[in-house]
Amino acid sequence: MTFAPQQDRDSSATLVELKRVTKVYGRGEAEVKALAGIDLRIVRGEFVAVMGPSGSGKSTCMNLLGCLDTPTSGSYLFRGIEVGGLSRDQRALLRRHYLGFVFQGYNLLARTTALENLELPMIYRGIPPAERHKLAREALRSVGLADRETHTPSELSGGQQQRIAIARAIVTDPNLILADEPTGNLDSARSVEIMELLVRLNQERGITIVMVTHEPDMAAFARRIVHFRDGLIDSDNISKP
Repeated sequence: MTFAPQQDRDSSATLVELKRVTKVYGRGEAEVKALAGIDLRIVRGEFVAVMGPSGSGKSTCMNLLGCLDTPTSGSYLFRGIEVGGLSRDQRALLRRHYLGFVFQGYNLLARTTALENLELPMIYRGIPPAERHKLAREALRSVGLADRETHTPSELSGGQQQRIAIARAIVTDPNLILADEPTGNLDSARSVEIMELLVRLNQERGITIVMVTHEPDMAAFARRIVHFRDGLIDSDNISKP
């Protein structure tokens, strides 16, 4: 599995592309077509919000983008490489080295500090301890929590926990962050703080973000909004210049 170096691609280069992708679960009368043949292209540096009712296909699409599942038919290209042709181990390596994930429930380890939570993905990548500490502290500073590195999740607010989760997602400098309802467990004020943080990371660091949300006011922070319905893309609009 070889990807062209990021610096060799211009800022408008395609990062991910789905071509006529379908995803079918079950057989016979139990068959469900979660995706019915979608085309989706996302270029480096975009911030895309994905919306749609329950069962529309948006979560299935995110699972495919995150290499957690594979298409039934069609093609998924990540930086020009056909993901469907990769083995399970190769997809795991792609997730580890190129993708970051942010979840509604934070998914932090309860008995470890903020700093230790950030170091975990770097341990899997074999990064030496001194460099792990340095990168983790830099990531905490980038989300405004440099003074919380020794705190465990139970000592942090929901908004702070989500900031830690975002710091963990960016600490390995991924090409793409996939955020699944990142404000779903937060009140309105904390939700706005998290969205403003994501916008800043997108604009200042050029991190590509694809975010699932059911809240139109949160989707409005993204530059592009893609609506799913019945396994198809119902609309795809640039929301702001």
